[in-house]
Amino acid sequence: MSIRTLDDLLAEGVSGRRVLVRADLNVPLDKQTGEITDDGRIRAVLPTLGALTEAGAKVVVCSHLGRPKGSPDPQFSLGPVAGRLGELLGVSVHFATDTVGESARATVAQLADGEVALLENLRFNKGETSKDDTERGAFADQLAAFGDAYVDDAFGAVHRKHASVYDVPARLPHVAGRLVLREVEVLSTLTGQPERPYVVVLGGSKVSDKLAVIEALLPTVDRLLIGGGMCFTFLKAQGHEVGTSLLEKDMVETCRNLLERSEGKIMLPVDVVAADAFAPDAAHDVVPADGIPSHRVGLDIGPETVAGFAAALKTGTRTIFWNGPMGVFEMPAFAAGTRGVAEAIAGSEAFSVVGGGDSAAAVRALGLDEKAFGHISTGGGASLEYLEGKTLPGIAALEN
Repeated sequence: MSIRTLDDLLAEGVSGRRVLVRADLNVPLDKQTGEITDDGRIRAVLPTLGALTEAGAKVVVCSHLGRPKGSPDPQFSLGPVAGRLGELLGVSVHFATDTVGESARATVAQLADGEVALLENLRFNKGETSKDDTERGAFADQLAAFGDAYVDDAFGAVHRKHASVYDVPARLPHVAGRLVLREVEVLSTLTGQPERPYVVVLGGSKVSDKLAVIEALLPTVDRLLIGGGMCFTFLKAQGHEVGTSLLEKDMVETCRNLLERSEGKIMLPVDVVAADAFAPDAAHDVVPADGIPSHRVGLDIGPETVAGFAAALKTGTRTIFWNGPMGVFEMPAFAAGTRGVAEAIAGSEAFSVVGGGDSAAAVRALGLDEKAFGHISTGGGASLEYLEGKTLPGIAALEN
């Protein structure tokens, strides 16, 4: 892979130059207060932004947040992010109240060397996500006008063919930021020759979301541990009743085929935490995975499964990849499975990669030590697509 890096750009000199940085500041916000509930993605881009400001660049940061419909929506404003970014960087971040309009132009124009500006949510402009090349390109032209060079440090967005990720690099000298470079280096070890035994843990709600990565990984892994809502479709494929648990009926036959082809590599729950309803205070207890009562819903893997998964993760394992929670960890009653598996991964001597998304959120929400994991990705979807072997538009744009 031939990609120029941030160090290459810094070596050329950036003092007094405007550097447009595509960051992934898509952080979760509390719906009532609007406060940031997890600033992990903001922290992840600090090394790149800090290096640029220290070198005297005029840094223009852009990002998306949530899924607004191509027009301004206050609930998706990056305003709260600008404040938190300034606190963490230790500098005042100038915030533009639009993406490429009057406020953005004025904010960028008044930047001094070593200062930082943050543009409003890119997805407030429909050109950012447009499938029309001309419309997307026109927005990219406006964004590119804010920079003399471009840095992509938004790994969580590199699987999207969006203006700020795919089209802007074609218009400016471009490099990969420190976060993107680290993500690609780590994930390439998993798709190359990972140290064995290599164990993958997959959770989350749907088999269909993970089917491609299961197909890609099955020939290369030594064990594949499956929990979360997706496990119930596999259990159904084994002929077990799953009550009112999440079930993708159209994927049952696919799961049956995967189990047959897996040569015993796939490990499924042997017990689950079943509840009377999908609610934080619902009555619940542990039941065998092959006998979930018809009126009950499985919301977590059970303690025997946690112990079995932990044993599989610790017995000489050299490489671990984990993507997806084991249960509804946001509800304390159904968080024990995710916590148990996460603690087993953290306690392993293996090189461990947490595949972003809900898994990374769970590590922080459960108060686990992030340093106990080899790498915590900032891109759930991007990391899965990389492991699937797909060409990621944002990475391809940096290679050109």
